[in-house]
Amino acid sequence: MSADTREFQLEPADTERLAALCGQFDEHLKHIEKRMGVRIGYRGHHFRITGDGEAATAAMEVLKHLYRETEASDDISPDTVHLFIRESGFERLPETSGYDGAQQVIETPRLKIQPRGDNQQRYVHAIRTHDINFGVGPAGTGKTWLAVACAVEALQAEEVKRVMLVRPAVEAGEKLGFLPGDLSQKVDPYLKPLYDALYEMLGFEQVNRLIERGVIEIAPLAFMRGRTLNNSFIILDESQNTTREQMKMFLTRIGFGSTAIITGDITQIDLPRGQHSGLEHCLRVLREVKGIGITYFGAEDVVRHPLVQRIVEAYDDWDDRNA
Repeated sequence: MSADTREFQLEPADTERLAALCGQFDEHLKHIEKRMGVRIGYRGHHFRITGDGEAATAAMEVLKHLYRETEASDDISPDTVHLFIRESGFERLPETSGYDGAQQVIETPRLKIQPRGDNQQRYVHAIRTHDINFGVGPAGTGKTWLAVACAVEALQAEEVKRVMLVRPAVEAGEKLGFLPGDLSQKVDPYLKPLYDALYEMLGFEQVNRLIERGVIEIAPLAFMRGRTLNNSFIILDESQNTTREQMKMFLTRIGFGSTAIITGDITQIDLPRGQHSGLEHCLRVLREVKGIGITYFGAEDVVRHPLVQRIVEAYDDWDDRNA
């Protein structure tokens, strides 16, 4: 494909209409760039689009059409942007491959995180380039830690407006009975690993302030039905304990400008006997779907105490012998 450039002026000049076109923090322009494979630059009402010739022309027409929309409305929704991109016929989704070996570094207010090993590097790259990602593997491989780090980084960079922490409320082989408190307090014990990561990266007081403001939201999986999540970074942890119906429901909640990470370990399913894991099922169903990142971790990726890796390997060997 040949790189090409389109330059044009939006008329009539109106700063309020221009702001509505670009969206908060240029979110509409970023969405067009990502979905159409182009680069957009502008100064005032003069725009410059660089990319494949036909895609650049299509993106130019999308921007012109959206600017005309601002004449009747002072607010352009992500749904409207998405509709115009779809109508252009040049919507593109990222492929599940493409990692070039470049070192990934995650910047958070309190920590600078360097992913370890090739799998962790690929995992972070996939999170940054795909809207939906799966991190599958044993405990201690950094699936949840790196997901939270990427969420914090995206929030600090104002790429998303909120972070959502989701987890199925399934006990690990135990029946804890009635849990006191409000909804958040009932779910808190299940989300402790996510909280711990947030506290290390943002600090206790900052995390609590963001929760109070609704920027960080705790959402039990069962309460996700009916919601559409735009401009959000969503982490579904312990997803091996979702049912098929719950997993499908969760994946169809993803809206515009959002990134979803689904983590789980299919060797530690705590669902009642007879129920099938939604994670196992969806990994088979979505195996060939383009635009979804799937990273598999193994015992060699464990970054906890050295004995944890040996324990994981021993269980794997036992399962293989007794399969």
